[in-house]
Amino acid sequence: MRVPPTVRPRPAAGGGPDEIEVGLRATWVRMHSQMPPTLVWAYDGHYPGPTFEVESGQRIRVAWANRITGRYPVTAGDAPLLADGVPSSAVPGRGADFTEEKDVADLPAWTVTHLHGAATGGGNDGWAENAVGYGETQLSEYPNEHRATAWWYHDHAMNITRWNVYAGLAGSYLIRDDEERALNLPRGEHEIPLTLSDRNFEVDPEGRPTGELLHKVRRLPTPNEESGEFVTLPFTGPYTLVNGVVWPHLDVEARWYRFRLLNASNARIFDLVLIDEDGRPVTDAIQQIGSDGGLLPRPVPVDFGDALPRLRVAPAERMDLLVDFRALRGKRVRLVNAPAGTVPGEPAGDVPFPQVMEFRVGRLPVRDRFVLPGVVSPSFRRLSHNTPHGHRLIVLTPTQTRGGRGHAEIWEMAEVTDGSVQPPADGVIQVTDDKGTTRTYRRISRTFDDALGIKVHHGDHEQWSFLNLSGIEHPMHIHLTDFQLMGRDPYLVDGFDPALGGTRSPVAYNTDPAAAIPLAPNEQAWKDVYRVPGPQMLRVMARLAGAHGRFMYHCHLLEHEDMGMMRPFTVMPPEVMKFDHGQPGHGGH
Repeated sequence: MRVPPTVRPRPAAGGGPDEIEVGLRATWVRMHSQMPPTLVWAYDGHYPGPTFEVESGQRIRVAWANRITGRYPVTAGDAPLLADGVPSSAVPGRGADFTEEKDVADLPAWTVTHLHGAATGGGNDGWAENAVGYGETQLSEYPNEHRATAWWYHDHAMNITRWNVYAGLAGSYLIRDDEERALNLPRGEHEIPLTLSDRNFEVDPEGRPTGELLHKVRRLPTPNEESGEFVTLPFTGPYTLVNGVVWPHLDVEARWYRFRLLNASNARIFDLVLIDEDGRPVTDAIQQIGSDGGLLPRPVPVDFGDALPRLRVAPAERMDLLVDFRALRGKRVRLVNAPAGTVPGEPAGDVPFPQVMEFRVGRLPVRDRFVLPGVVSPSFRRLSHNTPHGHRLIVLTPTQTRGGRGHAEIWEMAEVTDGSVQPPADGVIQVTDDKGTTRTYRRISRTFDDALGIKVHHGDHEQWSFLNLSGIEHPMHIHLTDFQLMGRDPYLVDGFDPALGGTRSPVAYNTDPAAAIPLAPNEQAWKDVYRVPGPQMLRVMARLAGAHGRFMYHCHLLEHEDMGMMRPFTVMPPEVMKFDHGQPGHGGH
């Protein structure tokens, strides 16, 4: 398994921010020992990109220099939903009835880098439309005013993020601080980034992968099938990569290791299980100590015992894991992708090859002085509902909802209290909460280019509620700040009629005690990506501060993001907002 090189910026002469240049360029990498090299786009020629390591509060400036030349490295196209009874996405190569999207081959090298998780000004955030072409440079400044955590950087170019990231533009970014250092966690060669992704490749006449990247997605017909319109499902591929290598192995000692896990896939949600040579789950070896926004209050054991809970990680989520290999001396253990209801290590559904990677544990005993701490982050504090805060309701719609293009959408909603809107009507949703109160909301936006709907006073606390009316699980990411999970509420959503585009009867809180959704202990700290399955309302809260400007939030299934599940919001000083010219935005307190 490859380990990306580390970049440690140092202060510039005179004490100013360090200024470094990272060149984006086309390069060839070998993703498997038995496969020809693959053409990728990569940061500084490394796939994944080099791992940044900075101190909390260490301001740096990065020049992301676009030096990419040559052809686009991804062949993209559509395939039917099923191929020989299995999801076509699980079939290596093009398979039958593949329709190439030829315009992708003509795409230029048009890129913009977003530092995912960073609290930085809107002008440095990697706005999707501010991409640069060959020979141009994107300049960004990162204050790094944040607790110790793992961020990551990746391309965010408007309309084509799914292909630019798939081409290879992603890397890790670590922040250090004194609280983390006091834990004496495994470090150096015993702290390793694990960047997961999935890919498909062209195959030769014998069915062997050629190494050429193939972005093959399944399509579903819309009600306008005769016009040639289709719903494109998010990409999931048959081959799993770790640090850019298909099914790698890693030699480890019989001691504690720290793994900085990142799911950099376009859309694959991994359900990870650690198993031994006989396929039995390995128990009591893994502890999670951190998530997207930094350290957890206490270690959370990941126990693949009788209940076999999987370690579920969605695209863009990060997990800080400690793995104890001491009891596994001389053994080979495998990390596999085992969706719920499947046997770990066995093919299932769109996971024809469940293997992720193998750990080969040394036979020699090792003196390891690390002791798992009982408390990881003594500085962590939970937010309270008693904190004055505003409210936002964001609805995630089913596919083929009236007035849309067939794809799932993000609807921003505004409460109506004057009786000016009467359901049932297009864009009108009624919600009955857990207290039995019914509210009426009207849609104020549904596409990225609709008028700005969310304006936030810098420093305000807000609760954002994501109501998912579909059965699709969306990993929702909000730029600029970390949020805390306040609740996951079950809802009955049969009252929403996609053909109408609104509710015929209120979507209502599910009062059945069996429907209650407990909060997982590993998502009760700071995070910037939250999985929102349906039917469910997820409630998160944050203080939006640290920077000003225009940002965005979106589904981090990249195909959904590119197809419209992305919306802007602004953060401005309250003194400036006093002179706002009256567009909808701030309010709802």
